[in-house]
Amino acid sequence: MQLTRTERLLRVFTDVRPGEGSTALLMFANVFLILCAYYLVKPLREGWIAISGVPSLSKMEVKAYSSLAQSLLLIVVVAQYARLVDRFPRAIVIKRATLFCMSNLVIFWVLQPEFFLQGLPGTGVVFYLWVGMFGVFVVAQFWAFAADLYTQEQGARLIPLVAIGATAGAAFGAWITQTLIDSGLLPTEYLLLAAIVPLGASVVLTQIADRRMPVSTTTSKVPAASVDESAANAPEPPAGGGFRLVFAHRYLLLVALTTLLINWVNTNGENLLFRVVQEVLESDALAQGVTGDRQILEFTRDGTTAFYGGFYFWVNTVALLLQSLVASRLLKYGGFGVLFLVLPVVALASYTAMALVPIIAVVRLMKIAENATDYSLNNTARSVLWLPLSAELKYKGKPVIDTFFVRVGDALAALTVMVGVQVLALRTASFFAFNVALVVIWLGVAVLVVREYGRVASTPAS
Repeated sequence: MQLTRTERLLRVFTDVRPGEGSTALLMFANVFLILCAYYLVKPLREGWIAISGVPSLSKMEVKAYSSLAQSLLLIVVVAQYARLVDRFPRAIVIKRATLFCMSNLVIFWVLQPEFFLQGLPGTGVVFYLWVGMFGVFVVAQFWAFAADLYTQEQGARLIPLVAIGATAGAAFGAWITQTLIDSGLLPTEYLLLAAIVPLGASVVLTQIADRRMPVSTTTSKVPAASVDESAANAPEPPAGGGFRLVFAHRYLLLVALTTLLINWVNTNGENLLFRVVQEVLESDALAQGVTGDRQILEFTRDGTTAFYGGFYFWVNTVALLLQSLVASRLLKYGGFGVLFLVLPVVALASYTAMALVPIIAVVRLMKIAENATDYSLNNTARSVLWLPLSAELKYKGKPVIDTFFVRVGDALAALTVMVGVQVLALRTASFFAFNVALVVIWLGVAVLVVREYGRVASTPAS
């Protein structure tokens, strides 16, 4: 079987084999549409929360506490979603979950602040929570579908290509959001309806891809001899559940602490970026003579949505370039240690600059650098750090770290905002300085992870 012209073109990006090209393009287009829809919605989340005031709380506090509530709610939602997956075939689950989210978009379009209904309390907070659920039901289920669609050998070759479609879709969705708002071609109130179009198209592509199973008849199972020797040579895990395993295994504990610190630092940064944006918009509204409650709400909502549309565009564009051109080369020539330490070094430089010059231009540029590095190079490093471990360590330890320790990071970020605003009344520069201290601790723990990675990877079989 010969490669088609499309498959020869795709081989520029990865090892595509005969018969795999059309399905790979379907999956690429599918995730492009899903992430495009998500980034039409995600900037609106920031705009809505910006005009959802809660008495006695600052805007940054409302956002921080909503993020914590979203994290806790996600635990419940993921458990319920797992039950649906057990009861129904994958194509039916994806179709129903996506249609459910599309219907929710129509409901929120009607309920959005100061549109059809005036003064409806808590809408922005509810919408903020729902966007987190949207990410679980639509974005996460796509990757589960891709993992189910491909064999292990195919996935190792083709999922990186599909991932480029995800980053490209996110960048395009964020760009079109900012463009539509800035140009006035589509009022902000109708972005939710616009998101329905790519979501509907993604449902069709999912059904087509599902019917094309199996993807290829030429793929064979990976020979037993090709299994990563370092994983086989890893030390045996201690007896016990996931939590006991993490605390008893030095490498897993260091990975857990790094995960907690990454999430704490990044969530602090997101909250502070939001605070700076709101301060700038308040100043701009005064300078432009925007008066009246409704006019100020619209100015704040549209300004926040447009800012985050542009912000997410640049984050995902830079991440796309780093993922496509840098990640694999940095891993190949610099090794795991260099790849894993890039993000804390970038974060240290970024938050130091923000602490010294806490103005919107500097904060925006530094957060783009941090988030783009996180979404690309650090995502790759987080996948690699699990390779030397046995299957039991992976399947018992990773869920604990990716849920509990991430949520602890969210909780600590919310606590940081509460203490910093309500007790210490910290200025924005002081918050950034606190993040610099956290990054120094994170960098120290990351160095220990790299050392322990080398020890675990080279442990001889007992």
